[in-house]
Amino acid sequence: MKTVLALETSCDETGVAIMRGRNGYSNSELLSSEVASQIAEHEKYGGIVPEIASRNHLVQAPRLLERATRAARIEMSTVDAFAATSGPGLASSLMIGASIAKGLAIGFGKPYLAINHLEGHLLSPFFDNGELKPNVSLIVSGGHTMLVEVHGLNNYRLIGRTVDDAAGEAFDKVAKLLGLGYPGGPEIERRARGGDSARFDLPRSMLDSENFSFSGLKTAVRYLLPKLRGDFLADLCASFQQAVIEVLVRKTMAAAQKYNVDLVTVSGGVSCNQELRRQLGNACARDGFEFKSAEAWLCTDNAAMIAFAAFLRLRAGFGSTVTEEIDPNLPLIAAG
Repeated sequence: MKTVLALETSCDETGVAIMRGRNGYSNSELLSSEVASQIAEHEKYGGIVPEIASRNHLVQAPRLLERATRAARIEMSTVDAFAATSGPGLASSLMIGASIAKGLAIGFGKPYLAINHLEGHLLSPFFDNGELKPNVSLIVSGGHTMLVEVHGLNNYRLIGRTVDDAAGEAFDKVAKLLGLGYPGGPEIERRARGGDSARFDLPRSMLDSENFSFSGLKTAVRYLLPKLRGDFLADLCASFQQAVIEVLVRKTMAAAQKYNVDLVTVSGGVSCNQELRRQLGNACARDGFEFKSAEAWLCTDNAAMIAFAAFLRLRAGFGSTVTEEIDPNLPLIAAG
């Protein structure tokens, strides 16, 4: 029986989670998961302010540690390993969680695991759904949009990634152009319901490439706005959302067919979008692929997915040293 405590502080959410398990996935149990959001603090600025984020992590982390251990009904001394997100993310935010986890590991004489935030997302569709199987995975969030061929734990191959804005970043920027709130994804999705997604002919970039580009789509919306009059918001949100989804689905299905897998997975904050889940799920059913999506509560930043990745790594014999530095640009797959 192993117990892992993990911290997630890669951006603006502070997360602490505790997981216990034996061997197989079915024998792992999430004992507690606590998250403190900072949306209210950053909404007035229309985006994340790193200094505010790091200060809030310092305030929230001790509180969440106490709440998580109390909810899990364990003593800190009984934890077998401590983990934290080591990248990618904001340096000033990553430093808080990693420093706390390292300090706890040193203080209690236990192992430390540095976890890649993207691996947390990548593995999250399997949190309650059985054994990790080969798949093509779409990770789509505010900072990242990528397709990954997954062969097994720590055995990944990058298929394609965004060359400019991530999908979530495009949602945020377009929402700002439209005078909507932050974060932009849920605001656009809400207004897109009932809108005519065919009203505005917006670009679908790089359809013949395995990489992604959403900067041109954002620019197209910016140039279109001054020409619009009357009631257009719902139709524009629906048209923009559909342009993003169509690119994501088309490229994901092309990759699944090319790399000969039976399973497609999706994770990351943008995968909370119900229309994306519906269209990707329908495309998988049409083309004969199994489809798994991370549960919605695991898609936004949280420590439960970090604890899960740490538990699997600990079980497989992977470890880290407390001297390992954070890396704001940490890649999921090392070059070479």
